[in-house]
Amino acid sequence: MSINFEGKVAIVTGAGNGLGRSHAMELAARGAKVVVNDFGGSVDGQQSGSNSPAEQVVEEIKALGGEAVANPASVTDVAAVQQMVNDTVERWGRIDILINNAGILRDKTFTKVSLEDFAAVVDVHLNGSIICSKAVWDQMISQNYGRIVMTTSAAGLYGNFGQSNYAAAKLGAVGLMNALRLEGRKYNVKVNTIAPMAFSRMTKDLMAPGVADSCKPELVSSAVVFLCSEDAPTGEIISAGAGAYTRVQYIEADAVYLGPETTADDVSSAWEKISDMSNAKVVTDVGASMKNVLSKLPRKK
Repeated sequence: MSINFEGKVAIVTGAGNGLGRSHAMELAARGAKVVVNDFGGSVDGQQSGSNSPAEQVVEEIKALGGEAVANPASVTDVAAVQQMVNDTVERWGRIDILINNAGILRDKTFTKVSLEDFAAVVDVHLNGSIICSKAVWDQMISQNYGRIVMTTSAAGLYGNFGQSNYAAAKLGAVGLMNALRLEGRKYNVKVNTIAPMAFSRMTKDLMAPGVADSCKPELVSSAVVFLCSEDAPTGEIISAGAGAYTRVQYIEADAVYLGPETTADDVSSAWEKISDMSNAKVVTDVGASMKNVLSKLPRKK
């Protein structure tokens, strides 16, 4: 295997089942020492925690000759996450990889979802990614090496009926990546995002019959492991599922200058031109977005 993680240490959250388990197994197979983190809760996050799923994955890794430990911390518990990180550094001396995979679902339409259920989903997916990333950040900066993978979804990128809480959290993870990839660049800390399509206990009720056999978690892990590698890019979103992979980027239409006295009616009248995507360009940072607008201003004589 050309991508090798000998001497590297990884933390994978939500790794007791599904995608997280697959990520952990593949990293371990390629030589990484792996912290298998899993709270042990149900899909909606309400069940009391148990680290038995994580322990089962650890046993699988060890049976194949790998090295791993289980950790039951909830990614929403700042103190428990920090202790996980401290224990990992004490045990193995470093942390090279963090995969923010943990998540829960509480699907309801926006009319019916409670603020409690909305906050709970955001807390695990988005705040959990923040808490875990913050806990490993200084270690990665000090060792001048790190790979962090966020997890978004098509629901986060494009929205999905009945998943306003999940969609908001998942797009938030992309925003977090976009900032951290800039701050980590000079320290060789690369931050990317995976948008997976895979059969798991979280998606089994969402997938059409027959699709599950094609959407194996291992096919998503192939992209995740690449994003954890020495030669990984940074600031990228990869959509992966069923053996197909695509790069996701932001584009902006060519800005249209309407003048310093523009009214809402002017915008309405020009909407067809404003929304014309025929000359759209990929935008990768704030500066490029500002340039698209400011370059249309009339030059002062």
